[in-house]
Amino acid sequence: MAKKPDLHPYSDKQAFERLMLLIATLVQYPGVGGGEPETPPEGHRDALQEVQTRLREVAATSEIFFPEGYPATPTIRKDLETLRNYGILERRMYRWGYYLGTGALSIEELRLAFHALSSQAKYQGNPQARRVHETLAKRLRGLDLDMKGEFFYPVYQHFNRAIVHTDPEEMMRQGETRHNLFHQLDTIETAILAGQALEIYRSSNPFPTQQLGMIEVWPLQLIYHDIAWYLIYEYRQNGQLEIGRLDRFKEYCHILNPEGRGVEAQRQSLAKAHKLLETGWGLYLGQLEEQQQELAGNLEYIQVKVRFYPPMTAFILEGERRHPKQKIRRGAKDAKGNLEYVDYTVPLPPRSHNEFFRWLCRYMDNVKVIFPPEMVVKHREAAGKLRERYGATTGGLPLR
Repeated sequence: MAKKPDLHPYSDKQAFERLMLLIATLVQYPGVGGGEPETPPEGHRDALQEVQTRLREVAATSEIFFPEGYPATPTIRKDLETLRNYGILERRMYRWGYYLGTGALSIEELRLAFHALSSQAKYQGNPQARRVHETLAKRLRGLDLDMKGEFFYPVYQHFNRAIVHTDPEEMMRQGETRHNLFHQLDTIETAILAGQALEIYRSSNPFPTQQLGMIEVWPLQLIYHDIAWYLIYEYRQNGQLEIGRLDRFKEYCHILNPEGRGVEAQRQSLAKAHKLLETGWGLYLGQLEEQQQELAGNLEYIQVKVRFYPPMTAFILEGERRHPKQKIRRGAKDAKGNLEYVDYTVPLPPRSHNEFFRWLCRYMDNVKVIFPPEMVVKHREAAGKLRERYGATTGGLPLR
């Protein structure tokens, strides 16, 4: 006698399609069912109603048309339990919305990415990162509870803090609106990926190398460096590369070519900018002619040599990768076996000498410039001016 077939609950085509579409809904709308934080006036919100709405949208997109009101929320609840039984959903509460696993990342990889996002949101003040971090933290709250608080614990954190206002929503709350390019980050991001040229307005600049007023640029990348956010861009009229701090531009941002030039052209220009950053010192990329010579390999680099004295010698020796072309040489030792000095040598394009000099000044009397001669003179004159300034404010006491 033939064995009677054991039919699966999802053997029916409509039931099978419903389950597949539920999975597709959770993939396309991670966090669905989390709803809004506000409680509805009637005091109760069925999270599965949002799942039902999205599921029906996904079905329509796939040209699968269910009867009105199908599937009902109790049916969806049963399907969610099926996904738990097969390990597609975990056996825990999804109070802040349903999502499948961790996407393309393992738990450990997701934790590392989450805390990188957390640092960017909190300390570098990236408003997009803040919004994503808040959403992700809400969705992952259940996972953190399962891990007894270990997931949210900040093992890694990038602590460099922005020194200017960066978040438009925070500016409004504090009454500190600055009307700068931080209000146009969505437009800039879109322009970067599409290769759209922008017209922007530089409203302030402490350096004489960058003119104020309207400029037309290809935005290439948003970067965070030390204390602030910057935009790497390429001038539309001549291809010169430059880096400007976001808060030094007005909120004005106009797209010049909606069709864009494509991501490959963007990638090529960005590679040139990063090559200049790697060979230089700091963020100044130089004028157009010297950029062209440098990128073509025709620019002569100048060897800069400085001597560091204790106690700064130990810090310099630690910086093994401060610059890709640096050389560090230990000097003679005193009677106790301690280093008397350390020589630091690095070949730099002329455009980078001013930024290198500013870096040297943080070491005060523990550094001496050996070469080039013009930097020696500049350092000596700076020391003289500092001595004069202190001499004028010490109540008549001479500096010896």
